[in-house]
Formats: sequence, C-alpha cells, structure tokens
Amino acid sequence: MAIQLPPLPYPDTALEPYYSSKTFGFHHGKHHKAYVDNLNKLIAGTPLEAKPLEELIVGSAGDAAKAGIFNNSAQVWNHTFFWNCMRPGGGGRPQGNLAARIDGAFGGYEKFAEQFKAAAVGRFGSGWGWLTLDGGALKITSTANADTPMANRQTALLTVDVWEHAYYLDYQNRRPDFIQAFLEHLVNWDFVAANLATAR
Repeated sequence: MAIQLPPLPYPDTALEPYYSSKTFGFHHGKHHKAYVDNLNKLIAGTPLEAKPLEELIVGSAGDAAKAGIFNNSAQVWNHTFFWNCMRPGGGGRPQGNLAARIDGAFGGYEKFAEQFKAAAVGRFGSGWGWLTLDGGALKITSTANADTPMANRQTALLTVDVWEHAYYLDYQNRRPDFIQAFLEHLVNWDFVAANLATAR
C-alpha cells in the first residue's frame, strides 16, 4: 500500500498568527507531499512497498545505496510528527510528570527552553531540534537535513522544524523568533507527555 500524506490535525488557519495558512499551503501541501510522492516512486513495485514507514527509515539508515529512501521516508515521518507537536492555544509550560522530568533533567523549564532554543537556532543549515528519550534520559539534540532520532535509537518526544521552508514566509530570516513563538504559543505538551508515557 502506498504511503499516504496525512491530513493536518487542525485547520490550516488554526495556528495563526504564529503559523500561517500560507506557510501550511507550501509546507504541508507541497514540501511534505513531495516527500510522500518521491518515496512512493522509489519503493513502487519492490518488496519495500508493503513495509511500514518506520521500517523503511530504520532499514535504510546509514546505507548510502538507500539514501533516497531514507531521506524521503524520514522527512515524511518527521513532518507528520512535527504537525502533532503543535496545537491551537499551545505553548507555555508542561504539567505533571513531564514537567517533573524536564525539571530533573535540565534544572527547570526556563533552562530547558534556553537549551532547546539554542539547539534549534544553532543548527547550521537545514534540520530539526528535538527533545528525545535516550536510554531513559531526556536529551535535547538537533539533527541535520532528514536525520531523525529513530535512526539513532532514540525516542522522539518533541520536534521543531528549522528548514527555512518551515518558517521563512512568516519569519523571514528570524529563526530565533520562530523558535520563541513555537515554545510560547504552539507546543502541544499533551502530545509530548503522551509520547513520554508510551516510550519504551
């Protein structure tokens, strides 16, 4: 079965003014869709066509001969995960066990936010900022291009897309402003908490 482009989990106007419908039109409707279309072309008529997206990512990670499959499958997954990391009326501070884990790992929410922003803003070129679970410990990382925690045996809890197409129409070259808006107004902490609760 072909990989499908998942719909956004909210209307494309739901995150305005912090994330515009115009950006979604390009980011979801063109960039994300292109990764889906490219991946389906690469796996069409092969045994890979029947495999779940996660298996395609793990099975192609680190294999130069399968770089196209990895790049497109990982970008399909990363983008779908990113949409769910945001919600209308999001942002602010997490609650409950997630808040306690963040406090324990980073010394408080403010220090977490500072480190997360630094990782995302400091990523040279295109990539992603992440909060992950690695061997039971919370970690902040960034990855280049299509790389994803799954390929590094980490569990993704939260991500922000720092490819220019993710924010340029709304923020131009002001990546720090986008990351700040993401943390203050967009993060779906319920989704992050659920990822932590189900992590193995």
